[in-house]
Amino acid sequence: MVRSVALGAAALAVLAALPSAGIARPVAKPAPKAQSAPAVQPAPGAPKLIVAISIDQFSADLFAQYRSHFTGGLARLASGAVFPAGYQSHAATETCPGHSTILTGVHPARSGIIANTWIDQSVTRAKKTVYCAEDEAKAAADPKDYVASVGHLLVPTLGERVKALWPTSRNVAVSGKDRGALMMGGHVIDSVYWWKGAGFATLDGRTLTPAAVNENKALGEVLAQGAPELPLPDWCGAKARAVPLSATFAVGTGRFALAAGDKNAFRASPRLDRATLDLATELLDENKLGKNATPDVLSVSLSATDYVGHGYGTEGSEMCIQLQQLDLALGDFFVALDQRGIDYAVVLTADHGGFDMPERLDEQALPAAHRVNKALLPEALSAAVAARTGLDAKDLVLADGPSGDIWLRRDLAPADKARALEALKAELLANPDVAAAFTADEIAAAPAGTGSPETWPLIARAKASFYKPRSGDLVLMLKRGVVPIPTPGPGYVATHGSPWDYDRRVPILFWRKGMTSFEQPSPVETVDIAPTLAALIGLPVPAGAFDGRCLDLDAGTGDTCGAKP
Repeated sequence: MVRSVALGAAALAVLAALPSAGIARPVAKPAPKAQSAPAVQPAPGAPKLIVAISIDQFSADLFAQYRSHFTGGLARLASGAVFPAGYQSHAATETCPGHSTILTGVHPARSGIIANTWIDQSVTRAKKTVYCAEDEAKAAADPKDYVASVGHLLVPTLGERVKALWPTSRNVAVSGKDRGALMMGGHVIDSVYWWKGAGFATLDGRTLTPAAVNENKALGEVLAQGAPELPLPDWCGAKARAVPLSATFAVGTGRFALAAGDKNAFRASPRLDRATLDLATELLDENKLGKNATPDVLSVSLSATDYVGHGYGTEGSEMCIQLQQLDLALGDFFVALDQRGIDYAVVLTADHGGFDMPERLDEQALPAAHRVNKALLPEALSAAVAARTGLDAKDLVLADGPSGDIWLRRDLAPADKARALEALKAELLANPDVAAAFTADEIAAAPAGTGSPETWPLIARAKASFYKPRSGDLVLMLKRGVVPIPTPGPGYVATHGSPWDYDRRVPILFWRKGMTSFEQPSPVETVDIAPTLAALIGLPVPAGAFDGRCLDLDAGTGDTCGAKP
Protein backbone atom coordinates (compact mmCIF):
# COMPACT_ATOMS: atom_id res chain seq x y z
CA MET A 1 0.00 0.00 0.00
CA VAL A 2 1.45 3.37 -1.05
CA ARG A 3 0.82 6.52 0.96
CA SER A 4 0.99 10.16 -0.12
CA VAL A 5 3.73 12.28 1.46
CA ALA A 6 2.89 15.51 3.24
CA LEU A 7 4.39 18.69 1.81
CA GLY A 8 7.35 19.99 3.75
CA ALA A 9 9.39 23.16 3.41
CA ALA A 10 11.94 21.55 1.10
CA ALA A 11 9.25 20.23 -1.22
CA LEU A 12 7.51 23.57 -1.32
CA ALA A 13 10.76 25.28 -2.25
CA VAL A 14 11.46 23.10 -5.27
CA LEU A 15 7.85 23.16 -6.44
CA ALA A 16 7.81 26.95 -6.27
CA ALA A 17 10.45 27.00 -9.00
CA LEU A 18 8.18 25.21 -11.46
CA PRO A 19 6.09 27.02 -14.10
CA SER A 20 2.86 28.57 -12.91
CA ALA A 21 -0.21 29.73 -14.82
CA GLY A 22 0.67 32.56 -17.16
CA ILE A 23 4.43 32.03 -16.99
CA ALA A 24 6.02 29.53 -19.34
CA ARG A 25 9.42 28.34 -18.22
CA PRO A 26 12.08 28.05 -20.96
CA VAL A 27 13.69 24.73 -21.74
CA ALA A 28 16.50 24.11 -19.28
CA LYS A 29 19.45 21.76 -19.28
CA PRO A 30 19.17 18.63 -17.14
CA ALA A 31 19.76 19.29 -13.47
CA PRO A 32 23.08 18.10 -12.03
CA LYS A 33 23.24 14.97 -9.95
CA ALA A 34 22.35 15.62 -6.33
CA GLN A 35 25.17 15.05 -3.87
CA SER A 36 22.99 14.42 -0.82
CA ALA A 37 19.89 12.41 -0.01
CA PRO A 38 16.63 14.10 -1.03
CA ALA A 39 14.63 15.86 1.68
CA VAL A 40 11.60 13.74 0.76
CA GLN A 41 12.00 10.05 0.05
CA PRO A 42 9.89 8.16 -2.51
CA ALA A 43 7.05 6.12 -1.07
CA PRO A 44 8.00 2.68 0.26
CA GLY A 45 7.70 0.19 -2.57
CA ALA A 46 7.34 2.91 -5.22
CA PRO A 47 8.15 1.80 -8.79
CA LYS A 48 11.53 2.91 -10.09
CA LEU A 49 10.10 3.89 -13.46
CA ILE A 50 6.82 5.41 -14.55
CA VAL A 51 6.00 4.64 -18.19
CA ALA A 52 3.24 6.91 -19.53
CA ILE A 53 1.96 5.91 -22.97
CA SER A 54 -0.45 7.83 -25.16
CA ILE A 55 -1.88 6.29 -28.33
CA ASP A 56 -2.93 9.14 -30.57
CA GLN A 57 -6.61 8.81 -31.63
CA PHE A 58 -7.14 5.56 -29.69
CA SER A 59 -10.79 5.93 -28.77
CA ALA A 60 -12.59 3.90 -26.13
CA ASP A 61 -14.66 2.56 -29.03
CA LEU A 62 -11.58 1.12 -30.77
CA PHE A 63 -10.32 -0.39 -27.50
CA ALA A 64 -13.66 -2.10 -26.92
CA GLN A 65 -14.01 -3.22 -30.54
CA TYR A 66 -10.61 -4.92 -30.74
CA ARG A 67 -10.04 -5.88 -27.12
CA SER A 68 -10.84 -9.56 -27.57
CA HIS A 69 -8.17 -9.84 -30.30
CA PHE A 70 -5.26 -8.34 -28.35
CA THR A 71 -2.56 -10.83 -27.37
CA GLY A 72 0.44 -8.58 -26.72
CA GLY A 73 1.01 -5.36 -24.79
CA LEU A 74 -2.59 -4.20 -24.80
CA ALA A 75 -3.69 -7.59 -23.51
CA ARG A 76 -1.19 -7.27 -20.66
CA LEU A 77 -2.48 -3.82 -19.74
CA ALA A 78 -6.06 -5.06 -19.84
CA SER A 79 -5.11 -7.41 -16.98
CA GLY A 80 -4.40 -4.45 -14.69
CA ALA A 81 -6.68 -1.62 -13.60
CA VAL A 82 -9.00 -0.82 -16.50
CA PHE A 83 -11.02 2.36 -16.79
CA PRO A 84 -12.76 1.88 -20.16
CA ALA A 85 -14.60 5.22 -19.94
CA GLY A 86 -11.82 7.75 -19.49
CA TYR A 87 -12.59 11.24 -20.71
CA GLN A 88 -10.66 14.02 -22.32
CA SER A 89 -13.40 16.12 -20.83
CA HIS A 90 -12.72 19.34 -22.75
CA ALA A 91 -14.31 20.26 -26.09
CA ALA A 92 -11.20 20.79 -28.23
CA THR A 93 -10.33 17.11 -28.66
CA GLU A 94 -7.06 17.55 -30.53
CA THR A 95 -3.56 16.17 -30.10
CA CYS A 96 -1.89 19.04 -28.30
CA PRO A 97 -4.61 19.75 -25.72
CA GLY A 98 -5.13 16.05 -25.09
CA HIS A 99 -1.47 15.33 -24.48
CA SER A 100 -1.22 18.36 -22.22
CA THR A 101 -3.78 16.88 -19.79
CA ILE A 102 -2.15 13.48 -19.28
CA LEU A 103 0.85 14.34 -17.11
CA THR A 104 -0.03 17.86 -15.96
CA GLY A 105 -3.33 16.82 -14.39
CA VAL A 106 -5.06 20.00 -15.56
CA HIS A 107 -7.52 20.91 -18.28
CA PRO A 108 -6.46 23.00 -21.30
CA ALA A 109 -8.07 26.03 -19.65
CA ARG A 110 -5.19 25.96 -17.13
CA SER A 111 -2.42 24.56 -19.32
CA GLY A 112 -3.04 27.21 -21.99
CA ILE A 113 -2.97 24.55 -24.72
CA ILE A 114 -6.41 25.29 -26.19
CA ALA A 115 -5.90 23.59 -29.57
CA ASN A 116 -3.24 22.37 -31.97
CA THR A 117 -3.17 25.88 -33.41
CA TRP A 118 -4.70 29.23 -32.62
CA ILE A 119 -4.70 32.65 -34.25
CA ASP A 120 -2.73 35.46 -32.60
CA GLN A 121 -3.17 38.65 -34.56
CA SER A 122 -0.56 40.41 -32.42
CA VAL A 123 2.43 38.42 -33.68
CA THR A 124 4.74 40.45 -35.89
CA ARG A 125 5.14 37.84 -38.62
CA ALA A 126 2.81 37.66 -41.60
CA LYS A 127 1.50 34.25 -40.56
CA LYS A 128 -0.86 34.76 -37.62
CA THR A 129 -1.58 31.09 -36.93
CA VAL A 130 0.46 29.86 -33.96
CA TYR A 131 1.29 26.19 -33.51
CA CYS A 132 1.03 24.86 -29.95
CA ALA A 133 4.58 23.46 -29.94
CA GLU A 134 6.52 26.25 -31.62
CA ASP A 135 8.46 29.32 -30.58
CA GLU A 136 6.92 31.84 -32.95
CA ALA A 137 9.49 34.45 -31.93
CA LYS A 138 12.28 32.42 -33.54
CA ALA A 139 12.77 31.85 -37.24
CA ALA A 140 13.75 28.37 -38.40
CA ALA A 141 16.54 27.80 -40.88
CA ASP A 142 13.94 26.57 -43.37
CA PRO A 143 11.20 29.19 -43.93
CA LYS A 144 8.66 26.35 -44.21
CA ASP A 145 9.69 25.00 -40.82
CA TYR A 146 9.40 26.22 -37.21
CA VAL A 147 11.43 26.01 -34.01
CA ALA A 148 9.83 23.40 -31.74
CA SER A 149 9.23 24.54 -28.18
CA VAL A 150 7.16 23.74 -25.10
CA GLY A 151 6.98 27.40 -24.12
CA HIS A 152 3.20 27.67 -24.56
CA LEU A 153 2.58 25.10 -21.81
CA LEU A 154 1.84 27.08 -18.65
CA VAL A 155 2.08 24.31 -16.05
CA PRO A 156 4.62 21.61 -15.08
CA THR A 157 4.37 17.96 -16.01
CA LEU A 158 4.78 15.02 -13.67
CA GLY A 159 8.32 14.47 -14.94
CA GLU A 160 9.22 18.08 -14.14
CA ARG A 161 7.77 17.82 -10.65
CA VAL A 162 9.73 14.62 -10.08
CA LYS A 163 12.99 16.23 -11.21
CA ALA A 164 12.39 19.35 -9.13
CA LEU A 165 12.12 17.27 -5.96
CA TRP A 166 14.55 14.50 -6.91
CA PRO A 167 17.26 15.89 -9.23
CA THR A 168 18.75 12.43 -9.77
CA SER A 169 15.55 11.37 -11.54
CA ARG A 170 15.38 11.36 -15.32
CA ASN A 171 12.58 12.73 -17.48
CA VAL A 172 12.58 11.30 -21.01
CA ALA A 173 10.02 11.61 -23.81
CA VAL A 174 9.70 10.20 -27.34
CA SER A 175 6.91 10.43 -29.90
CA GLY A 176 5.93 10.34 -33.53
CA LYS A 177 5.01 14.03 -33.13
CA ASP A 178 6.84 16.90 -31.48
CA ARG A 179 3.70 18.05 -29.66
CA GLY A 180 3.19 14.58 -28.22
CA ALA A 181 6.68 14.41 -26.75
CA LEU A 182 6.83 18.00 -25.55
CA MET A 183 3.39 18.19 -23.94
CA MET A 184 4.02 14.98 -21.98
CA GLY A 185 7.65 15.73 -21.18
CA GLY A 186 7.40 19.42 -20.35
CA HIS A 187 9.96 22.18 -20.03
CA VAL A 188 12.76 20.27 -18.29
CA ILE A 189 13.42 17.11 -20.29
CA ASP A 190 16.67 15.15 -20.10
CA SER A 191 16.14 13.53 -23.48
CA VAL A 192 13.36 14.21 -25.98
CA TYR A 193 12.81 12.98 -29.55
CA TRP A 194 10.11 12.97 -32.20
CA TRP A 195 9.79 11.81 -35.80
CA LYS A 196 10.54 14.50 -38.34
CA GLY A 197 10.90 13.90 -42.06
CA ALA A 198 12.95 10.73 -42.31
CA GLY A 199 14.23 10.28 -38.77
CA PHE A 200 14.02 11.33 -35.13
CA ALA A 201 14.85 14.93 -34.20
CA THR A 202 15.25 16.83 -30.94
CA LEU A 203 15.11 20.38 -29.61
CA ASP A 204 16.96 23.19 -31.34
CA GLY A 205 20.50 23.45 -29.99
CA ARG A 206 20.72 19.83 -28.86
CA THR A 207 22.66 17.11 -30.65
CA LEU A 208 21.38 13.60 -31.25
CA THR A 209 22.60 11.06 -28.74
CA PRO A 210 23.93 7.67 -29.89
CA ALA A 211 20.53 6.02 -29.30
CA ALA A 212 18.84 8.34 -31.80
CA VAL A 213 21.75 8.18 -34.24
CA ASN A 214 21.64 4.38 -34.26
CA GLU A 215 17.86 4.25 -34.66
CA ASN A 216 17.92 6.79 -37.50
CA LYS A 217 20.59 4.79 -39.29
CA ALA A 218 18.53 1.61 -39.09
CA LEU A 219 15.38 3.41 -40.24
CA GLY A 220 17.26 5.02 -43.10
CA GLU A 221 18.04 1.58 -44.45
CA VAL A 222 14.37 0.56 -44.24
CA LEU A 223 13.29 3.71 -46.06
CA ALA A 224 15.91 3.23 -48.74
CA GLN A 225 14.89 -0.36 -49.42
CA GLY A 226 11.12 -0.18 -48.91
CA ALA A 227 9.10 -3.01 -47.37
CA PRO A 228 6.35 -5.44 -48.39
CA GLU A 229 2.72 -5.38 -47.29
CA LEU A 230 1.93 -6.23 -43.69
CA PRO A 231 -0.13 -9.39 -43.10
CA LEU A 232 -3.90 -9.12 -42.71
CA PRO A 233 -5.05 -11.10 -39.64
CA ASP A 234 -7.92 -13.50 -40.27
CA TRP A 235 -10.16 -11.49 -37.96
CA CYS A 236 -9.55 -8.38 -40.07
CA GLY A 237 -10.91 -9.96 -43.24
CA ALA A 238 -14.40 -8.47 -42.95
CA LYS A 239 -12.86 -4.99 -42.64
CA ALA A 240 -11.08 -5.20 -46.00
CA ARG A 241 -13.65 -3.55 -48.22
CA ALA A 242 -13.01 -0.66 -50.58
CA VAL A 243 -15.01 2.53 -49.99
CA PRO A 244 -14.75 4.96 -52.93
CA LEU A 245 -14.35 8.65 -52.13
CA SER A 246 -13.99 9.83 -55.71
CA ALA A 247 -13.65 8.36 -59.17
CA THR A 248 -9.92 7.75 -58.56
CA PHE A 249 -9.62 7.43 -54.79
CA ALA A 250 -10.77 4.75 -52.34
CA VAL A 251 -9.75 3.48 -48.91
CA GLY A 252 -10.45 0.39 -46.85
CA THR A 253 -8.19 -2.32 -48.27
CA GLY A 254 -4.69 -0.97 -47.60
CA ARG A 255 -1.90 -3.23 -46.32
CA PHE A 256 0.93 -0.68 -45.80
CA ALA A 257 3.31 -1.68 -48.56
CA LEU A 258 6.24 0.74 -48.37
CA ALA A 259 7.82 2.03 -51.56
CA ALA A 260 11.50 2.95 -51.33
CA GLY A 261 11.91 6.51 -50.08
CA ASP A 262 8.24 7.09 -49.24
CA LYS A 263 8.54 8.98 -45.95
CA ASN A 264 4.85 9.82 -45.75
CA ALA A 265 3.80 6.20 -46.12
CA PHE A 266 6.24 5.20 -43.38
CA ARG A 267 4.79 7.81 -41.03
CA ALA A 268 1.18 6.72 -41.63
CA SER A 269 1.84 3.06 -40.85
CA PRO A 270 2.49 0.71 -37.92
CA ARG A 271 6.21 1.04 -38.66
CA LEU A 272 6.28 4.47 -37.04
CA ASP A 273 5.05 3.13 -33.69
CA ARG A 274 7.51 0.24 -33.83
CA ALA A 275 10.34 2.72 -34.45
CA THR A 276 9.16 4.96 -31.60
CA LEU A 277 9.11 2.03 -29.18
CA ASP A 278 12.50 0.81 -30.41
CA LEU A 279 13.96 4.24 -29.67
CA ALA A 280 12.24 4.28 -26.28
CA THR A 281 13.96 0.98 -25.50
CA GLU A 282 17.34 2.38 -26.51
CA LEU A 283 16.70 5.47 -24.38
CA LEU A 284 16.00 3.19 -21.42
CA ASP A 285 19.57 1.95 -21.58
CA GLU A 286 21.16 5.24 -22.56
CA ASN A 287 19.58 7.06 -19.61
CA LYS A 288 19.75 4.09 -17.21
CA LEU A 289 16.04 4.52 -16.54
CA GLY A 290 14.66 2.62 -13.59
CA LYS A 291 18.13 2.16 -12.12
CA ASN A 292 18.22 5.27 -9.93
CA ALA A 293 17.39 5.61 -6.25
CA THR A 294 14.55 7.96 -7.19
CA PRO A 295 11.81 7.38 -9.78
CA ASP A 296 12.28 8.15 -13.47
CA VAL A 297 9.57 9.10 -15.96
CA LEU A 298 9.43 7.86 -19.55
CA SER A 299 6.70 9.32 -21.78
CA VAL A 300 5.92 7.55 -25.05
CA SER A 301 3.41 9.00 -27.49
CA LEU A 302 2.51 6.67 -30.36
CA SER A 303 1.24 8.60 -33.37
CA ALA A 304 0.52 6.10 -36.15
CA THR A 305 -3.07 5.34 -35.10
CA ASP A 306 -3.86 9.02 -35.66
CA TYR A 307 -2.23 9.15 -39.07
CA VAL A 308 -4.02 5.94 -40.06
CA GLY A 309 -7.35 7.26 -38.76
CA HIS A 310 -6.98 10.50 -40.71
CA GLY A 311 -5.80 8.81 -43.88
CA TYR A 312 -8.09 5.77 -44.00
CA GLY A 313 -10.77 6.16 -41.33
CA THR A 314 -11.26 3.93 -38.31
CA GLU A 315 -13.04 0.88 -39.75
CA GLY A 316 -11.06 -0.47 -42.70
CA SER A 317 -8.31 -3.06 -43.02
CA GLU A 318 -5.79 -0.28 -42.35
CA MET A 319 -6.93 0.39 -38.77
CA CYS A 320 -7.36 -3.32 -38.08
CA ILE A 321 -3.76 -4.04 -39.10
CA GLN A 322 -2.53 -0.95 -37.26
CA LEU A 323 -4.02 -2.02 -33.93
CA GLN A 324 -2.83 -5.61 -34.25
CA GLN A 325 0.73 -4.45 -35.03
CA LEU A 326 0.61 -1.87 -32.23
CA ASP A 327 -0.45 -4.53 -29.73
CA LEU A 328 2.49 -6.71 -30.78
CA ALA A 329 4.98 -3.83 -30.66
CA LEU A 330 3.84 -2.87 -27.16
CA GLY A 331 4.21 -6.50 -26.11
CA ASP A 332 7.82 -6.54 -27.29
CA PHE A 333 8.48 -3.25 -25.49
CA PHE A 334 7.20 -4.60 -22.18
CA VAL A 335 9.26 -7.76 -22.61
CA ALA A 336 12.33 -5.54 -23.07
CA LEU A 337 11.49 -3.80 -19.80
CA ASP A 338 11.07 -7.15 -18.06
CA GLN A 339 14.41 -8.40 -19.36
CA ARG A 340 16.14 -5.39 -17.83
CA GLY A 341 14.75 -6.20 -14.41
CA ILE A 342 13.15 -2.79 -14.03
CA ASP A 343 10.42 -2.25 -11.44
CA TYR A 344 8.01 -0.20 -13.53
CA ALA A 345 4.40 0.93 -13.57
CA VAL A 346 2.54 1.76 -16.79
CA VAL A 347 -0.37 3.97 -17.64
CA LEU A 348 -1.78 3.96 -21.17
CA THR A 349 -4.41 6.31 -22.51
CA ALA A 350 -5.12 8.51 -25.56
CA ASP A 351 -5.08 12.20 -26.33
CA HIS A 352 -8.53 11.95 -27.96
CA GLY A 353 -10.76 9.53 -29.84
CA GLY A 354 -11.83 9.67 -33.45
CA PHE A 355 -14.73 9.30 -35.88
CA ASP A 356 -14.91 7.32 -39.09
CA MET A 357 -15.54 8.88 -42.49
CA PRO A 358 -19.24 9.48 -43.28
CA GLU A 359 -19.14 7.53 -46.54
CA ARG A 360 -18.61 4.32 -44.56
CA LEU A 361 -20.76 5.35 -41.61
CA ASP A 362 -23.65 5.82 -44.02
CA GLU A 363 -23.30 2.14 -44.94
CA GLN A 364 -23.12 1.14 -41.27
CA ALA A 365 -26.47 2.37 -39.95
CA LEU A 366 -25.53 6.04 -39.42
CA PRO A 367 -26.96 7.88 -42.43
CA ALA A 368 -27.04 11.13 -40.44
CA ALA A 369 -23.23 11.34 -40.61
CA HIS A 370 -22.11 13.74 -43.33
CA ARG A 371 -19.43 16.22 -44.30
CA VAL A 372 -19.68 19.79 -43.08
CA ASN A 373 -21.36 22.53 -45.11
CA LYS A 374 -18.77 24.77 -46.77
CA ALA A 375 -20.80 27.79 -45.63
CA LEU A 376 -19.03 27.33 -42.27
CA LEU A 377 -15.55 27.93 -43.67
CA PRO A 378 -14.06 31.28 -42.56
CA GLU A 379 -14.11 32.83 -46.03
CA ALA A 380 -17.83 32.12 -46.42
CA LEU A 381 -18.56 33.35 -42.91
CA SER A 382 -16.64 36.56 -43.58
CA ALA A 383 -18.84 37.24 -46.61
CA ALA A 384 -22.02 36.40 -44.72
CA VAL A 385 -21.19 38.61 -41.73
CA ALA A 386 -20.15 41.44 -44.03
CA ALA A 387 -23.48 41.18 -45.82
CA ARG A 388 -25.34 41.39 -42.50
CA THR A 389 -23.30 44.31 -41.11
CA GLY A 390 -21.84 46.25 -44.02
CA LEU A 391 -18.31 45.73 -42.69
CA ASP A 392 -15.33 44.98 -44.95
CA ALA A 393 -15.32 41.23 -45.61
CA LYS A 394 -11.52 40.90 -45.94
CA ASP A 395 -10.28 38.65 -43.12
CA LEU A 396 -13.34 39.60 -41.09
CA VAL A 397 -13.75 36.08 -39.70
CA LEU A 398 -10.63 34.04 -38.94
CA ALA A 399 -10.50 30.35 -38.09
CA ASP A 400 -8.49 27.20 -38.67
CA GLY A 401 -11.45 25.37 -40.17
CA PRO A 402 -15.23 24.93 -39.95
CA SER A 403 -15.37 24.20 -36.19
CA GLY A 404 -13.78 25.27 -32.91
CA ASP A 405 -12.39 28.72 -32.13
CA ILE A 406 -13.31 31.66 -34.36
CA TRP A 407 -11.78 35.13 -34.19
CA LEU A 408 -12.94 38.48 -35.55
CA ARG A 409 -10.51 40.91 -37.15
CA ARG A 410 -8.75 42.69 -34.29
CA ASP A 411 -8.89 46.24 -35.76
CA LEU A 412 -12.68 46.44 -35.48
CA ALA A 413 -14.00 49.26 -33.31
CA PRO A 414 -15.79 47.94 -30.18
CA ALA A 415 -19.23 48.74 -31.56
CA ASP A 416 -18.43 47.12 -34.90
CA LYS A 417 -17.03 44.06 -33.17
CA ALA A 418 -20.20 43.70 -31.12
CA ARG A 419 -22.34 43.91 -34.28
CA ALA A 420 -20.10 41.45 -36.10
CA LEU A 421 -20.16 38.98 -33.21
CA GLU A 422 -23.95 39.13 -33.01
CA ALA A 423 -24.23 38.62 -36.76
CA LEU A 424 -21.71 35.77 -36.71
CA LYS A 425 -23.56 33.91 -33.98
CA ALA A 426 -26.88 34.35 -35.76
CA GLU A 427 -25.36 33.09 -39.02
CA LEU A 428 -23.95 30.02 -37.30
CA LEU A 429 -27.09 29.10 -35.41
CA ALA A 430 -29.09 29.32 -38.62
CA ASN A 431 -26.92 26.62 -40.20
CA PRO A 432 -28.37 23.09 -39.87
CA ASP A 433 -24.90 21.61 -39.16
CA VAL A 434 -24.40 23.70 -36.00
CA ALA A 435 -25.16 22.39 -32.50
CA ALA A 436 -24.02 25.43 -30.52
CA ALA A 437 -22.11 28.70 -30.74
CA PHE A 438 -20.83 30.35 -27.56
CA THR A 439 -19.17 33.74 -27.29
CA ALA A 440 -16.04 34.18 -25.17
CA ASP A 441 -18.04 36.19 -22.62
CA GLU A 442 -20.66 33.45 -22.36
CA ILE A 443 -18.00 30.79 -21.80
CA ALA A 444 -16.15 32.89 -19.23
CA ALA A 445 -19.36 33.43 -17.26
CA ALA A 446 -20.45 29.78 -17.36
CA PRO A 447 -19.75 27.47 -14.41
CA ALA A 448 -17.04 24.86 -14.81
CA GLY A 449 -18.10 21.28 -15.41
CA THR A 450 -18.67 19.18 -12.30
CA GLY A 451 -19.61 15.59 -11.71
CA SER A 452 -19.35 12.89 -14.32
CA PRO A 453 -17.80 14.32 -17.51
CA GLU A 454 -20.17 12.59 -19.92
CA THR A 455 -23.04 14.69 -18.52
CA TRP A 456 -21.36 18.08 -18.76
CA PRO A 457 -23.32 20.59 -20.86
CA LEU A 458 -21.63 21.71 -24.07
CA ILE A 459 -20.68 25.09 -22.65
CA ALA A 460 -18.86 23.40 -19.74
CA ARG A 461 -16.89 21.31 -22.23
CA ALA A 462 -16.00 24.53 -24.03
CA LYS A 463 -14.99 26.18 -20.75
CA ALA A 464 -12.50 23.37 -20.02
CA SER A 465 -10.75 24.35 -23.29
CA PHE A 466 -11.05 28.12 -22.81
CA TYR A 467 -8.00 30.27 -21.98
CA LYS A 468 -8.89 33.90 -22.65
CA PRO A 469 -5.49 35.18 -23.89
CA ARG A 470 -5.53 32.59 -26.71
CA SER A 471 -9.11 31.45 -27.25
CA GLY A 472 -11.36 32.83 -29.95
CA ASP A 473 -14.13 35.40 -29.78
CA LEU A 474 -16.58 32.54 -30.33
CA VAL A 475 -16.52 28.74 -30.26
CA LEU A 476 -18.44 26.77 -32.89
CA MET A 477 -19.66 23.24 -32.19
CA LEU A 478 -20.97 21.06 -35.00
CA LYS A 479 -23.80 18.60 -34.51
CA ARG A 480 -23.01 15.00 -33.66
CA GLY A 481 -21.99 13.08 -36.78
CA VAL A 482 -20.94 16.13 -38.81
CA VAL A 483 -17.34 15.61 -39.99
CA PRO A 484 -15.44 18.93 -40.30
CA ILE A 485 -13.73 17.96 -43.58
CA PRO A 486 -15.75 19.37 -46.50
CA THR A 487 -13.86 17.43 -49.17
CA PRO A 488 -11.81 14.28 -48.48
CA GLY A 489 -8.46 13.66 -50.12
CA PRO A 490 -5.47 11.31 -49.81
CA GLY A 491 -4.22 11.37 -46.22
CA TYR A 492 -7.22 13.23 -44.82
CA VAL A 493 -10.62 11.55 -44.95
CA ALA A 494 -11.66 11.46 -41.27
CA THR A 495 -10.83 13.36 -38.11
CA HIS A 496 -11.65 14.29 -34.49
CA GLY A 497 -11.91 17.52 -32.50
CA SER A 498 -15.60 17.52 -31.57
CA PRO A 499 -17.16 17.78 -28.08
CA TRP A 500 -18.95 14.43 -28.58
CA ASP A 501 -18.23 11.16 -26.81
CA TYR A 502 -16.61 9.47 -29.82
CA ASP A 503 -13.83 12.07 -29.58
CA ARG A 504 -13.77 12.62 -25.80
CA ARG A 505 -13.93 9.05 -24.50
CA VAL A 506 -10.64 7.12 -24.24
CA PRO A 507 -9.39 4.08 -22.31
CA ILE A 508 -7.19 4.56 -19.24
CA LEU A 509 -5.21 1.45 -18.27
CA PHE A 510 -2.79 1.05 -15.34
CA TRP A 511 -0.53 -1.96 -14.92
CA ARG A 512 2.19 -3.06 -12.53
CA LYS A 513 3.50 -6.54 -11.95
CA GLY A 514 1.59 -8.28 -9.19
CA MET A 515 -1.28 -5.80 -8.97
CA THR A 516 -4.82 -7.07 -8.54
CA SER A 517 -6.85 -6.72 -11.72
CA PHE A 518 -10.11 -4.80 -11.71
CA GLU A 519 -12.34 -2.88 -14.09
CA GLN A 520 -14.20 0.31 -13.20
CA PRO A 521 -16.69 1.28 -15.93
CA SER A 522 -17.75 4.59 -14.38
CA PRO A 523 -16.31 7.66 -16.11
CA VAL A 524 -13.00 9.14 -14.99
CA GLU A 525 -10.84 11.84 -16.59
CA THR A 526 -7.36 11.95 -18.07
CA VAL A 527 -6.55 14.72 -15.58
CA ASP A 528 -6.85 11.99 -12.93
CA ILE A 529 -3.71 10.27 -14.24
CA ALA A 530 -1.07 12.67 -12.86
CA PRO A 531 -2.42 12.72 -9.29
CA THR A 532 -2.73 8.93 -9.38
CA LEU A 533 0.90 8.50 -10.41
CA ALA A 534 2.11 11.17 -7.99
CA ALA A 535 0.52 9.26 -5.10
CA LEU A 536 1.95 5.97 -6.37
CA ILE A 537 5.53 7.25 -6.05
CA GLY A 538 4.93 9.45 -3.00
CA LEU A 539 5.45 12.74 -4.82
CA PRO A 540 4.17 15.67 -2.72
CA VAL A 541 2.05 18.13 -4.69
CA PRO A 542 0.47 21.36 -3.39
CA ALA A 543 -3.27 21.41 -2.88
CA GLY A 544 -5.08 22.59 -6.00
CA ALA A 545 -2.21 21.74 -8.34
CA PHE A 546 -4.35 19.22 -10.22
CA ASP A 547 -7.83 19.45 -11.70
CA GLY A 548 -8.17 15.68 -11.38
CA ARG A 549 -8.34 13.28 -8.47
CA CYS A 550 -6.24 10.30 -7.43
CA LEU A 551 -7.63 6.93 -8.53
CA ASP A 552 -7.15 4.15 -5.98
CA LEU A 553 -5.40 1.26 -7.78
CA ASP A 554 -5.32 -1.14 -4.81
CA ALA A 555 -8.57 -3.04 -5.61
CA GLY A 556 -8.83 -4.03 -1.96
CA THR A 557 -8.88 -2.58 1.53
CA GLY A 558 -5.70 -0.63 0.84
CA ASP A 559 -5.57 2.73 -0.89
CA THR A 560 -2.80 3.86 -3.20
CA CYS A 561 -4.04 7.43 -2.78
CA GLY A 562 -3.46 7.47 1.00
CA ALA A 563 -5.48 6.54 4.05
CA LYS A 564 -9.20 6.29 3.46
CA PRO A 565 -11.35 8.57 5.63
